[in-house]
Formats: sequence, C-alpha cells, structure tokens
Amino acid sequence: MLWLYNFAIFLYKIVLHIAAIINTKAKLFLNGRRNIFNVIRNKIDVTKKHIWFHFASLGEFEQGRPVLEELRNKYPAKPIVITFFSPSGYEIRKNTPLAEGVFYLPLDTKENAAEFIHLVNPEIAIFTKYEFWYHYFQELHQQQVPLFIISGIFRPEQVFFKWYGNLYREMLNCVHYFFVQNEQSVQLLKGLNLNNVALSGDTRFDRVFENAKTPKELPLIRQFCGEAPVFIAGSTWLPDEQLLKELILQFPGWKFIIAPHEIHDSHLQEILKLVPDTKRYTQLIEGASPADQQVLLIDNIGILSSVYQYGKIAYIGGGFGTGIHNTLEAAAFELPVIFGPKYDKFQEAKDLLALQAAISIGSAEELSAAFIKLQKDEQAGPAAKKYVEDKTGSTAQIVKHLEPYI
Repeated sequence: MLWLYNFAIFLYKIVLHIAAIINTKAKLFLNGRRNIFNVIRNKIDVTKKHIWFHFASLGEFEQGRPVLEELRNKYPAKPIVITFFSPSGYEIRKNTPLAEGVFYLPLDTKENAAEFIHLVNPEIAIFTKYEFWYHYFQELHQQQVPLFIISGIFRPEQVFFKWYGNLYREMLNCVHYFFVQNEQSVQLLKGLNLNNVALSGDTRFDRVFENAKTPKELPLIRQFCGEAPVFIAGSTWLPDEQLLKELILQFPGWKFIIAPHEIHDSHLQEILKLVPDTKRYTQLIEGASPADQQVLLIDNIGILSSVYQYGKIAYIGGGFGTGIHNTLEAAAFELPVIFGPKYDKFQEAKDLLALQAAISIGSAEELSAAFIKLQKDEQAGPAAKKYVEDKTGSTAQIVKHLEPYI
C-alpha cells in the first residue's frame, strides 16, 4: 500500500504542474514550495526547538488559533512554526505575528519529511482536525516527537475504519494523543484500540465566543445597515447566490450582505450580474447615505466574522457543494442560521438543527420559507448563542494536557 501512496503523491505533483499553467491556486501551491528548505533555513533559527502547528487551510487555522494563541501567551520565549497545505491559508496568514516562520508544508515524501523535521526540530507537533501525512507522521514517531490532533473528528466511512485502511491506521498509531469533537470519534478510535483520546470538543467555540465578546467595529458596514434588518450570507458559492437573488427580490424591506467564499474578480462579476444593484464594500464612502442600497458585496478578506454583529439572520454557504462553512461565527452573535443540504460532516450544524436554531434548505422556495419562519422565531437566535457559550472550554483542556511536553 505504501508504494501506491507514494505514487499518488508523485502523480499529484505532476497534475499540479499541469494545472498551474491556467490555475492560480496550483501556481501558488508550487511556487510557495520552491526552494522551501532554503527559505526555512533563512527564516528561522534551526538550532532551536520549535512548537510546530500544521493547518490544512484558513478554516483549520482559525479552529486551532485559540490553542496557538494560548501557547504563545504562556511560553513567549518558545519559537513557533506554522505550516499550511493550501494557498488559501498560507497567503492570508503568512505574516501572522503568532509565529517565527510560516511556510507551505512540502509534499509528503520520505525525503521531504526527514529534511523538514530536521530543520524545524519540533518539540511537539500539533495538527488541527484533518491532515494525515504518512511520512511526516512516521518521521515524528521515529524522532520521538509527541504529535497531537486537536479538534479531531472521525466518521465510520473514513478510510481508517475500512478493511483496506491499514496504511492509514499506521498513521493513527503515530499520534501521541487525540482531542476530538464528539463521542462517536472517541468510540471509533477506541474500536481500533486507540485509548489515547479525550472528548474535548471543538476549539472554534472558544474562538468565536471571544470574537463575539469584542468584535471589530466596522463603521462602513454599520452605515450601510442603517435601521433596517439585515440578512448576512457568509462564505457563499454561486449555487447559494442564485438562491439569494430570489430572496432579495421578495423582501425589499431587508438589507442583504453577501460575503462570497472566493473573491476573485470573475466570481464577483457573476454576483454583480445576478444582483445588478449591488454595492461593493470597497466602494463604500464614509458619510454617504445608505438608504438607496439594499445589497452589499464584501469584496475583501478577513472581516466576515465581525460583519455578523450587524445581522438578524445568517445564511452559510457551501451546502450545495462539498459542505457548509463556519456556522459558529454567526451563532455566537445570536443569529439563527440557514444552510444547504450538505451538512452531515459538521457536528455543530446537526446540533443547531436539533436545537431549532438552524434550518437546512434545498431550494429557493425552502429558503424563503425558512427566512419567514426565522423572522418570527424569537427563540432561535438565543438558542444559537447559548449553544456556543455552553461548548467553550476546549482550549483550556488541551493546553493543560500539552504543558508537560513543552
């Protein structure tokens, strides 16, 4: 099986080189890894031990960030290295002051893993939620570096629990300790005789709870909203935006803020064609009257988590694609949430549905009905906020466990 895994990594690299001819993300992926070991040598002190955090992308960074910040506060003299697999994480957080060095993770080959771990010399390694790389895990294990998975979540259909998943089960055996989000994950791991697991919950709850307590003020957003009720659509894709078009026409008394998941120009232009009278956030002028604008398009990155403070109801995108995005940022601000049908991989979405603080929809008609229902429901928003508050505390549990290893 290992030869097949190695071949898949090799094939992936070839596909990336072909895709990079026309695909910006693939080009960033490859360019960011060019001469990566020289970049690392020039950026960090390779004679020191580091705390190594790895994140797949931006979402996982925000998920693991409470643990990262707490370790930074507790051990300010300890240098930290962050790696990302995806450009969407690296390009946005490459200059974060939380780490001495932020890098792309080199592709998972035996040689790359050995060289990377030799240079970074990790004291501990912390991976958030996903990302299981055979050679990195094996090298950490051989070097006796404790490896922790935080905010992990496991499902029966994953390859770890299949008859053909021996290679991936080997990866799990390299993990020193698992901190997982739900009881199902605990039982699945124990079914593999992995008892080094704790039900700690999801560190995102700590992150969004703190954000909701002290949100960043956005005067231009507040000016746009005025006194009108506001519907906020976060992390949307084209199928989501096509549904929102109908909703906007039905409810002229509401204002709508759309924050797409991707803000490249071609996607922004698609939205502007769908809803021609939309105003772009970067075109707002302080002091201008918001009365003649119903729809605002967020065309920059990094403010959505604070935009939710101005809303009454939220729609979370991605549910017509690979899966919904972050519902918790909106819920923390007491917003009930609506999302598409693909939410089965997200425990918080299931929980919010059970609390009647969320509604899943599959069509424009269902979106309209959900919107009308939530306008009248005075309990959904408070239930969403309480759910977030009740789930905080994961960060403190994890950091307490990590302290003896640092």
